[in-house]
Amino acid sequence: MEWRNQTTVTEFVLEGLTDQEELSNVLFVLFLTMYSINLLGNGTMISIISGNSQLHTPMYLFLCVLSSVDMCLTSVTVPKMLSNLISGKKTISFSNCFTQLCFFIAFAIEECMLLSIMAYDRYVAVCNPLHYITIMNKKACLSTVFASLIISILHASLHTLLALRLPFCRSNKIQHFFCDLTPLLQLSCKHTSINELVIFTEASVLIIGPFLIILISYICIIKTILKMHSAGGRYKTFSTCSSHFMVVTLYYGSILFMYFRPSSSYSMEKDKIASVVYNVLSPMLNPFIYSLRNKDVKIALKRSLQRKVSIFQRAN
Repeated sequence: MEWRNQTTVTEFVLEGLTDQEELSNVLFVLFLTMYSINLLGNGTMISIISGNSQLHTPMYLFLCVLSSVDMCLTSVTVPKMLSNLISGKKTISFSNCFTQLCFFIAFAIEECMLLSIMAYDRYVAVCNPLHYITIMNKKACLSTVFASLIISILHASLHTLLALRLPFCRSNKIQHFFCDLTPLLQLSCKHTSINELVIFTEASVLIIGPFLIILISYICIIKTILKMHSAGGRYKTFSTCSSHFMVVTLYYGSILFMYFRPSSSYSMEKDKIASVVYNVLSPMLNPFIYSLRNKDVKIALKRSLQRKVSIFQRAN
């Protein structure tokens, strides 16, 4: 739909993942299943960590926060996508679109920063273990998480406010399955040079900055592991860090592919696939990656299940 310069957009149309009704039903079942697994897996991680005093350490505090962020990140976009898939109605109001944009940016950046904090935590634990308790004390951990949350909120608010000042009069069709910033800016009938400049500078710092922290942390961790004389010590240390490294690879791999590849290779279909990976797939897999590769979590989960089975048996 083409709009004249004087026309004000009151709602947007989300292109979605497909226009085929048969495929929409399949995708609805698929994404509903993935979303349910996400909520169940991350909710279980939060319950296990908060309910087990032995897991009240910095690493598991960050993991608990990561699970919360994963649940929120997916909940910002997937319910609306599911609604559109099942109903066939792809519209979203102007206010709801920008609300979705703001929360999505906030949680996506929070995840980036949280993954870098977790990488630094593993760096201190492996490379400076004697001072770990002093450096990663409770106050420092809570302050770091709180600061990252504030920065994420300010970052999201900045981009949302800059986008709100733009007039949208060319079209109201967003070529995505949710209100993402880049496809939204393409609908503006005014130059978006300021928005693009802020994205290139401020947003790049908040994405590449945490990535560099992760990269440097793991280079130091790998060097320390290679210097260990004990094969058992090397295996234990690598096993502890590998879960986080897998999560980082999956999440950052899709983000770097989407936002930092040559413009000549841009494709909306590729962007949608990358968005599904870091917005749906990665948050769903995170609790399983950590639980399956973490001995302490597996033990805590086993004890929790045994307690529930025992309570159920006594009740009957």
